[in-house]
Amino acid sequence: MKHPHFSRRIFWDVNFDTLDFDQKAAFIIERVFERGDVPDIRECRRYYGDDKIKYALTNAKWLSLQTIYLASAVLDNELTEYRCYNTAQLNQELWKY
Repeated sequence: MKHPHFSRRIFWDVNFDTLDFDQKAAFIIERVFERGDVPDIRECRRYYGDDKIKYALTNAKWLSLQTIYLASAVLDNELTEYRCYNTAQLNQELWKY
């Protein structure tokens, strides 16, 4: 399959034209799930496949809680499988008043 067609707004801080979609797969998958919309996520799933996406997202160092819930629902796995979810549980936050 040729390169996926993502919205350029997702990759606003990098040169989109020189982006290597195979070598930087983990970065791209994290960015698409973090900032992309439904067509971008569908395109990501078509290009990379669920196994590669699951590996990249479960081993990510940081994802927002909303992204973890989305990925868990899309990929049908438990929240505790995500590395960033488990490490966030170890870091207690201050109470919000």
